[in-house]
Amino acid sequence: MKVIPAIDLLGGRCVRLFQGDYSQETVYSDNPVEQAQKWQDAGCEIIHLVDLDGAKAGRITNRNAVEKICAGVKIPCELGGGIRTLDDAKLAFDLGVSRVILGTVACEDPAVAEQFIKAFGSEKVLVGIDAKNGKVAVRGWIEDSGVDVFTLAQDLYLRGVNRIIYTDIATDGALNGPNLPNVEKLCSLVPDCNIISSGGISGPIDINRLKGLNLPNLEGVIVGKALYDGRTTYQELEQAARL
Repeated sequence: MKVIPAIDLLGGRCVRLFQGDYSQETVYSDNPVEQAQKWQDAGCEIIHLVDLDGAKAGRITNRNAVEKICAGVKIPCELGGGIRTLDDAKLAFDLGVSRVILGTVACEDPAVAEQFIKAFGSEKVLVGIDAKNGKVAVRGWIEDSGVDVFTLAQDLYLRGVNRIIYTDIATDGALNGPNLPNVEKLCSLVPDCNIISSGGISGPIDINRLKGLNLPNLEGVIVGKALYDGRTTYQELEQAARL
């Protein structure tokens, strides 16, 4: 299981939001490049970037920060937030991103994911499913799409998506552990699709709980607040994931 540190960008700074609430922002660094280099030095294999401004605006907004981060590290970075068109994805790749994450656009029209996969390949295109009370939240978690999380996942899976990031918004930033039943259900519904769980990780105990589900397609976890608040270290999480 991979441990993937997150860098959420808002106004060019590294921040964390509580359960996706833009009014509950904590700034952790004014220099996201330095933060990315810290994760690289800690031994992580990939960095998860989210353009929070872009998620609301519907276009990549933190271009400068993304480009500098990608240039400042040797490990790959993935980017989500505001990627709605093939041109948006091309821009992200030009900025140095290794793979892009579709959110709102794939929820509103799952067929779009097929277009991205055809253009760039399935290894370069992920879909992020952000869940709130069983429904998919879109546009930076601001709107409830009314779309069932598991129905969408199955649709995307049948369309060739082979990697999904599942975020339970209620757990995000709460440090109360991931939504284990939903992670288990999602993995079982799309058995040949790699699932990355995001939200709720407080420390190695949560890694162990996820591993205890014995889900072969649970590929990794994205971690933010627990690392930034010093509740745990990347090394502790990575050790738990490796055992």
